[in-house]
Amino acid sequence: MKAREERDYSGRSLLEKLGVFADAHVALVGPHDDLFATGLNAALAKSASQVLRTSYDLIFVRVNAPRDLARIKRAASCLKADGALWVFHPKGRGASPTDAQVRSAGLATGLVDNKISAYTDSHTATRFVIPVARRGLSY
Repeated sequence: MKAREERDYSGRSLLEKLGVFADAHVALVGPHDDLFATGLNAALAKSASQVLRTSYDLIFVRVNAPRDLARIKRAASCLKADGALWVFHPKGRGASPTDAQVRSAGLATGLVDNKISAYTDSHTATRFVIPVARRGLSY
């Protein structure tokens, strides 16, 4: 059996790695870096919502402390069946919340984590999605 080839993501921008596309319906939850928000809005046909009002293709949640983990549950309820919820959270030794706490908060909503990407020097991005077997079912 042939070994699986590694994909090279080094030439892709952060927005490409996060799956941003021009017609995406996007929401930002929590305080985001101005540089990220500006770049995101420039890539979108319609600016990202700052308030969760409907269902979204992409939701970006910023978590800087354990108390912020509650944002994940609210955001998960607004995710389209084939959408992605990205959680930007502190990385490294001594990070709070920890990777395990972020993962637990996402899994507790019924989502699964399936990708991690570097976001900044201080934060990691973890992607959560609705499991394929549950897409199309109402939550």
